[in-house]
Amino acid sequence: MNRATAINHARAGAEKIWAGTVTIHANAKTGAHHHGDLESIIYVVRGKARMRWGDNLEYVAEAGPGDFIYVPPYVPHQEINASRDETLECVLVRSGQEPVVVNLDIEPVEKPETVLWKDPIHR
Repeated sequence: MNRATAINHARAGAEKIWAGTVTIHANAKTGAHHHGDLESIIYVVRGKARMRWGDNLEYVAEAGPGDFIYVPPYVPHQEINASRDETLECVLVRSGQEPVVVNLDIEPVEKPETVLWKDPIHR
């Protein structure tokens, strides 16, 4: 998963939102997590996204180009690139500047690879 900042305090003076792009490699899946008190909006530019959510990731929906996904605060979820061979490209907007990721001990319905979701933004 590659993330690039477009709008934040340092780049544009934004006080309450963060916006950028996210590229998710083919067939990639995160583990179960939430983003604390942040709200997230995902706009799918290219590819097919699958989102699982709920206390046991029991709900599922898919989104394609032109679709929006809303993730409320504290909602456990798993992000999935539903394509085995196409990159998923999205625009992401969050209600805060700090990158919050709380990994959860929930057995995912779709098993991610054994790579933890850690990058320079999300420690």
